[in-house]
Amino acid sequence: MSNETTMKNLQKALSMEVSAMHQYQLHAHTLDDWGLDKLAAQMREEMTEELGHSNEYMDRIIFLNGEPELTFYKKPVKAKSLEEMFKADLADEEEAIAFYTEAAMQAGEQSDVGTRTLFEKIVLEEEGHKSWLELQLSLLDRLGEETFSSKYVSGVESSGDA
Repeated sequence: MSNETTMKNLQKALSMEVSAMHQYQLHAHTLDDWGLDKLAAQMREEMTEELGHSNEYMDRIIFLNGEPELTFYKKPVKAKSLEEMFKADLADEEEAIAFYTEAAMQAGEQSDVGTRTLFEKIVLEEEGHKSWLELQLSLLDRLGEETFSSKYVSGVESSGDA
């Protein structure tokens, strides 16, 4: 049922998702340190979704009698600003979308409907991440970092009392 290209693609995808999961984990801790606890919580949700993707790729590798390798595709990097964080994540999502789309087509050429469908499903989810990141960058640009950041901090509500 499997071929060498499909297995290499699944392994690369697994490594990409493991890297993404840990990148979002690092973001969450960085954002907590910056006092942006609501945005940190959002990053933890992203981390959990990437964990789910890695589990799906791992399950598929095992189903095809492969040996999953839990390696980093790239090392997580601590961002120095929100813009840097969002731009780096956007580049990663765009890379994943392009690779998963190609991998889906290659699996389809091999009549591996299960792997093709898995790649297509995750591409759609990654497109959602991409859209969210593009929105954050747009808001950051239009509102400025100070105003943008204020919506992601707990306990700093305006009471109306002067």
